[in-house]
Amino acid sequence: MKVGIIANRFKPGAKDALSTLCSALERHNIDSLLEIHTAEILSRTDGVAASSFEGKCDLVAVLGGDGTMLNAANQLGESSIPVAGINIGTLGFLTTCTDEEIDLFVELIAQGSYTLIKRALLKASITKSNGELKTFRALNEITLTRGHTGRLVTLNAKVDGQLLNHYRADGLIVATATGSTAYSLSAGGPLIDPKSEVFVITPICPHSLSNRSLIVSDQSVIELAPTDDEDCPILFTVDGREIVEICAGDKISVQLATNSLPLLQLENRNFYSTLRQKLGWR
Repeated sequence: MKVGIIANRFKPGAKDALSTLCSALERHNIDSLLEIHTAEILSRTDGVAASSFEGKCDLVAVLGGDGTMLNAANQLGESSIPVAGINIGTLGFLTTCTDEEIDLFVELIAQGSYTLIKRALLKASITKSNGELKTFRALNEITLTRGHTGRLVTLNAKVDGQLLNHYRADGLIVATATGSTAYSLSAGGPLIDPKSEVFVITPICPHSLSNRSLIVSDQSVIELAPTDDEDCPILFTVDGREIVEICAGDKISVQLATNSLPLLQLENRNFYSTLRQKLGWR
């Protein structure tokens, strides 16, 4: 077995956690391959780009938090390598364990005592008014928000070609089931089991209080476009990155991506236990 490692070099405690992980893997005779910036944390020069992990690694361990996991998923591209998140601090929604459980984590992967949960990804395509096409993938969500003015955005939304709504709001979120615990939740969206095959459309501070989140099948194609009278750019983001200005005449199509992200889950860990911990349920 060979484990690729991606670490958030800006996270306090990253160097200690990385050293602990490398040592634990070595004790279990598991080879490791470090991403370029991760190798620099240990002053090593043998790092490689995460995009080259495909075919070289059996598993990718990501040291950081949920944000680091989102960036790692982007770096890995369309790779089908299983990913395990090791949170430096408290357990995150996307991570497998905490940095205090690294020895246990390595012991269990050496034994094969884990399961893989496939997390759906969404694909968003932007067709600019001049015909230019841009494509993105997201694990959590794509978001459309108001730009540099304080004005509400106005959007038309369709599902499978049928008009859904004319939104006036601070923005709109289209999230996967995995992303239901992120920005969508903060905007009043529902919690969704990540194995559910759905998307959730959540308006951000809508002008009309009757505009609520809507859950649709992830086999649906969601189309979004500014209204013709929208004269201010709208900001499009993917998992909090890739900011693109959307103007009148631009169109966005959101659908299920062809690949998914296999996340590693240790025994006795599940989505509901994480919910109870993160949300303080008793």
